[in-house]
Amino acid sequence: MNVDLQLLTTRQRMTEGQPFRHDNPGLRAERDAGERKCRAFNDAEPTERPARLADLLASVGARTDVRPPLTVEFGIRTRLGARCVVGPGLVVQDHAEVIIGDDVQIGAGVQLLTLTLPVQAAPRRDKWAAASPVTIGDNVSLGAGVIVNPGVRIGSDTVVGAGSVVIDDLPDGVLAVGNPAKVIGKVG
Repeated sequence: MNVDLQLLTTRQRMTEGQPFRHDNPGLRAERDAGERKCRAFNDAEPTERPARLADLLASVGARTDVRPPLTVEFGIRTRLGARCVVGPGLVVQDHAEVIIGDDVQIGAGVQLLTLTLPVQAAPRRDKWAAASPVTIGDNVSLGAGVIVNPGVRIGSDTVVGAGSVVIDDLPDGVLAVGNPAKVIGKVG
């Protein structure tokens, strides 16, 4: 019972963006469940993948194609829109919500991260963390190896070049590249 109360408090703190202990036993159990579902997706025959993906994520839109391997920390806080194409090696760290719009193209080896660890040694040693959601708008293209940091919103129709590290929000309809990603132009 005490673990359930601790889990509820930890989960609430995590989803509200407040500091939480990421070594909580209940969260560990949820991560383990996500890992098992990821393994089932990754090991599935191509015809079985849509059902396994629907079981893993909070929601998946129609005609979305995700290539394995896929790594999702929990799955239950990730929403993937319709008609998306996802290359192999996507990593989704969904301590907070990860919302991916419709018609999004994600290259190989992309990372969508929501977890932030403290810079100070003591809280880091005590397993404290915070989480902030990631939102990807409709018709976004993320090149291979893009890293999207916690709390970032990428606007619709935006293109992020391969290998870029997105640390700040990006508006609709721009081309951004680099580390950190900078807007270098508009897209039509």
